[in-house]
Amino acid sequence: MPSNKLARTNDDIQLVMSKLLREIKDPRVNQGMISVTRVETTGDLRYSKIWLSVMGLQNEKEFKKGLKSAAGWLRRELGSSLRLRNTPELTFELDHSIEYGAHINELISNLDIKHDEDEQ
Repeated sequence: MPSNKLARTNDDIQLVMSKLLREIKDPRVNQGMISVTRVETTGDLRYSKIWLSVMGLQNEKEFKKGLKSAAGWLRRELGSSLRLRNTPELTFELDHSIEYGAHINELISNLDIKHDEDEQ
């Protein structure tokens, strides 16, 4: 379990990254609505793993290439926004849990369940 300071740092990185990802002009990255779902930073602040959920993603490979090319700019902007001992090296992972949850909700809503008269 992360310390309070590390948890606050993760929250700060999540907030700043959410803003920065909207500013990227690369069409490979701007494929849909991007949400930062989670951030995990190592205790020495050298590495941050950032989980992203993208609604409406057409091409996952191109999206990852676009993120990789923008990683240096994102790290520099993150360093200028937050006063940290070290600006962490950023890695990105796609989080499919929101998409999966929406799919499950759709399946549930499409079920044809008949209720007994007594239960209503």
